[in-house]
Amino acid sequence: MPQREMPLPTALDPCGRTFGPEEREAVLRVLDSGVLCGAFGRETRSLEAEMAALYGRAEAVSCSSGTAALHLAVAAAGVGPGDEVVTTPLSDFGTVAPVVAQGARPVFADVRADDGNLDPDAVEAAVTPRTKAVIAVHLFGGAADTVRLREICDRHGLLLIEDCAQAWLGEDPAGPPGRLLGTAGDIACFSLQQYKHITAGDGGLAVTDDADLARRMRLFMDKGWDRSEGRIHRTMGLNYRMTELVAAVARAQLARLPGLLTRRRTSAGRLAGAVAEGAVPGVRLATASGTPYEGHAWWVVPLLVDDNARAAKALDALGVPALPGYLERPLYANPALAGHPPGLCPRAERLIDRTLLVLPWNEGYTTADADRVAGALRKAATA
Repeated sequence: MPQREMPLPTALDPCGRTFGPEEREAVLRVLDSGVLCGAFGRETRSLEAEMAALYGRAEAVSCSSGTAALHLAVAAAGVGPGDEVVTTPLSDFGTVAPVVAQGARPVFADVRADDGNLDPDAVEAAVTPRTKAVIAVHLFGGAADTVRLREICDRHGLLLIEDCAQAWLGEDPAGPPGRLLGTAGDIACFSLQQYKHITAGDGGLAVTDDADLARRMRLFMDKGWDRSEGRIHRTMGLNYRMTELVAAVARAQLARLPGLLTRRRTSAGRLAGAVAEGAVPGVRLATASGTPYEGHAWWVVPLLVDDNARAAKALDALGVPALPGYLERPLYANPALAGHPPGLCPRAERLIDRTLLVLPWNEGYTTADADRVAGALRKAATA
């Protein structure tokens, strides 16, 4: 009887996450200090300084989640009732929830068919006098078109917010070699949720070079309270503070990030090479046309197929997890965002309903795992 292969690692298994003595020491350091609230401790401020240095930006602001980081950005941009924010229908709900929470309207622009990132032409067409900002998601770790989106925002006087939750240390092919995603926007937001490149369970960070935007984000993160001047609430804000325990673990994880990304790029790059060489009939990488994938952050491995539901079922039977479409529906088709007609963003809808296939990935995948997945793709393609 043939031996059953071991399950591939997941982000909910110890083998799919990387924790060690540094994280354990960090937790005990905070507990021994007796200070667990980020407003009074040192860990959150140290994490912010280390994050700003990593991305070469002037300021970093910590908060309780990636969604909270986007809320800080939207609030700092002055988005409020009657305003509009242009963004993608192909993302986590956390991308649009802050816009709705501010009483504003998310306006959905269609995406590029080859990688699911925002189509700049669609963004330009969606801009109105009410538009206040654009939120560009670097989907799956691949780059949105920062050059054109930056130009559109500058021409219309809009803030550009980069959602980098899936793109830690991803590189921007439109910039000089090594330029990081998260350095083109006025604000860039990151997540430390369980499934991201690095994790502290939850947590968020926002980076910017604008001191005024950073100040507004800090105020919104801590109930509009500038603690240096007494208990005066200058603006509206929420309690989005990061705890010292989260910050301490995040600091240890941040130090690991370059090595973890190298491991992802090694294994995912192996699979990408097999697919890119045409060895798998009917399967290709979902990456921007003509763009090298070496700078991809590989949060997952996105593929394009003819029938994603059939392909996912075939892969599952071979022990390889796969998500057809990534989402069950575009964001605007959720009950919480009623009033959007079907067909609003046809390329996004086709990706979800038919062609996009997402393979979960993490630093626990080896090159042998990548070869196994490539073999399963070949079997599924000929089944």
